[in-house]
Amino acid sequence: MPTGQTAPTFDLQSHSTHSDGALAPAGVVERAANAGVTLLALTDHDTVDGVPEALAAARANNIQLTPAAELSAVYDAYEDLHILGYDLDHTDSALLDALHDFRADRVRRIFAMADRLRELGFVLDDGGFKHHEAPGRPHLADAILTNPANANRLREEGIDGKNALFPAYLVPGAPGYVRRSRPTVKQAIDVIHAAGGFAVWAHPYWDVTDPVPMLREFAGDGIDGVEAFYPTHTAEQARTLYDSGLITTGSSDFHGPGHELFNRFRGFSLYGLEPNLGPLAR
Repeated sequence: MPTGQTAPTFDLQSHSTHSDGALAPAGVVERAANAGVTLLALTDHDTVDGVPEALAAARANNIQLTPAAELSAVYDAYEDLHILGYDLDHTDSALLDALHDFRADRVRRIFAMADRLRELGFVLDDGGFKHHEAPGRPHLADAILTNPANANRLREEGIDGKNALFPAYLVPGAPGYVRRSRPTVKQAIDVIHAAGGFAVWAHPYWDVTDPVPMLREFAGDGIDGVEAFYPTHTAEQARTLYDSGLITTGSSDFHGPGHELFNRFRGFSLYGLEPNLGPLAR
């Protein structure tokens, strides 16, 4: 964050052990409260199962928490875009059914990737993610990086952590990657709206070099907002997204204190802009 700018007190993306975070929902909330966050969203991947615990912890810590989730979606050649759903009715049966279906596709895809990585010569035990609610590529990375049988190969290839392993094996076009089949961005938006929430495209510049044309198309599909403020977004990128006229949110994308990139709350800048938090600005 640039010197002299006050960190925001809202932080609208975080992850717990119900997806790829390191802390239980209550632990996430407590850490956020200790960091001075007053408005928080727990946005686990394709699940709202951690929301009840997070809501109870938010009451105990006297901070506002919005029921939320982060849905992974496909769009044309882009195979893992993230759509945030805020203010969801996390008890809605149609939402729970849809998330169950999305997680089933997630599990299918992760086990297919595990098989492909084994074919490539890696040794990994699926015990680390077999029973996980929302297994993802970080769990595969952990299974590879923590298995001593892979140490020599990783050293020879110069892979010393997730930041090196992902581009080598776990991103679109890499040899260990398997594409997800659903949902589409439009389906994700519709599921969020049907559960009474509003939909926001997460960290566009993390996934796309020039997201503006896609953002216009997603707006036509009903998307409500965009995550303009993010740890890796520059001031120019934030301004470009801010000028879309949509709801503009921001987050540190907290995953836990030991994460290589996203390990603290309030770790992003508004660059002097005034965010439009939509229904959350109350």
